[in-house]
Amino acid sequence: MGSNTTQSPVFLVLPPEVTDLKYQPTELRGRIYEHQDSIQKLFTARLSILGATQIVLGILNFSFGIVFLFTLVKPYPRFPFILITGYPFWGSALYIASGAFLIALQRKTTGTMVRASCLMSLLSMLGAVVGIILLVIGFFLDKSYICGYVKNLAPCSEVTFIFMAILAMLLVFTMAELFISLSFSTVECYLVGC
Repeated sequence: MGSNTTQSPVFLVLPPEVTDLKYQPTELRGRIYEHQDSIQKLFTARLSILGATQIVLGILNFSFGIVFLFTLVKPYPRFPFILITGYPFWGSALYIASGAFLIALQRKTTGTMVRASCLMSLLSMLGAVVGIILLVIGFFLDKSYICGYVKNLAPCSEVTFIFMAILAMLLVFTMAELFISLSFSTVECYLVGC
């Protein structure tokens, strides 16, 4: 019952009169491309890079939040201020969502997607501003967080330095996120007209 028939390709050869213009359809088949400014072309081409950068910054913020979770060990009675505010977690969620919208916008540009991406970028920018304020407050409140509760002060300065370095890295990541969100929301949303 098994047939060994193979399918061979079929070539269609048209006579020259079929390719004549009088046999061609009269409807317009070409695509019309709108004129875009060079700045808009530049940002459209770089959306996936900006989106991936935002996602990486969000993952790094989240990772430092996880590191702060492990700082609550005896005899320390409270979490660091930045962890009490929850900024490493809600801030990273905003950054990851904003980056995902930028990547989706680069793949499929619709009016709704542009407005949603502008909104997420504005929320991300607002979250970065609030994060910078919270981190600066955290620097002042937690500069003696470790040393205030330890009886042996020998490792206190090294641990405090690491703690402040993590806060400084969070501040650098937040400022980078602010600049990415600010650049997209001001330029691209202005050009599109959100």
